[in-house]
Amino acid sequence: MSQKIIPNLWFNQNADEAGAFYTDVFPGATAIIGARYPEDVPDWQADFSGKTLTVDLVIDGYLLTLINAGDEFRPNASVSFMLNFDPLRFDGDRNAARASLDETWAKLSDGGAVRMELGEYPFSPRYGWVEDRYGVNWQLLLANPEGEPRPFLIPQLMFCGPVQNKAREAAEFYTSLFPDGEVGFIAEYPTQTGPADAGSVMFGEFLLAGQWFSMMDSAVEQDVTFDCGVSLEVRVADQTELDRYWDALTTAPEAEVCGWLADKYGLSWQIVPENMGELMQRPGAYEKMMQMKKLIIADF
Repeated sequence: MSQKIIPNLWFNQNADEAGAFYTDVFPGATAIIGARYPEDVPDWQADFSGKTLTVDLVIDGYLLTLINAGDEFRPNASVSFMLNFDPLRFDGDRNAARASLDETWAKLSDGGAVRMELGEYPFSPRYGWVEDRYGVNWQLLLANPEGEPRPFLIPQLMFCGPVQNKAREAAEFYTSLFPDGEVGFIAEYPTQTGPADAGSVMFGEFLLAGQWFSMMDSAVEQDVTFDCGVSLEVRVADQTELDRYWDALTTAPEAEVCGWLADKYGLSWQIVPENMGELMQRPGAYEKMMQMKKLIIADF
């Protein structure tokens, strides 16, 4: 898989269960154990000895990593995942696309919490926003088949709280760092809307390394913002590339101690070698990883 940027989602000792849940929600999805904790772990990690460390979840060809850890963090609405139900994926059958959306909504909302009711909105005849039982947020959209094609799954960043009205600035910053990066369509708020300034981003898109992301400035006050509940893992070819991304993104040394770097907007990143899986199989790799400053994958 050539995906350069991989969202990592934090789970409280139930990543295996979550992986099974998502493979039931999304037809054709797969979930396999990506890495395990060593048997010989420090005392403070004794509960994880030999257990799953990460689960590789693939939904419609898109890789997500589920981190099996403790209760220190949980995903929240600052990072959600857009699901585009395009009738073209169903041989042009709009009713089939809508039925698939409704079925997915029913499964994701079981045990979860609805943020925006499933229904008709000015921007879509069928849309809803739900937080599932694990805290992961999903936005389901019946897409316009006449519009420009988009992937089924797209991460969305919501800029709120301390980074309210920073969506456009952040997108321009990120696209300046990654290859094949560009800011795409932006719809602006025409007037002041809650904390969102007139001219700030109501909805926008940008590309990083050929991958689509979307963004928005929140129109309502939020009690959440970016944290380690969802981080973005960047896979790099060598130390030079690792250093370049690290130096460009990191702004909070205190976050580095926790095992992630945080950028100036508070978004968490992990910068890791492409062959991390191979490196982790070498004797003593886990212990070395825990000591290294810049190879940050899991320091729970």
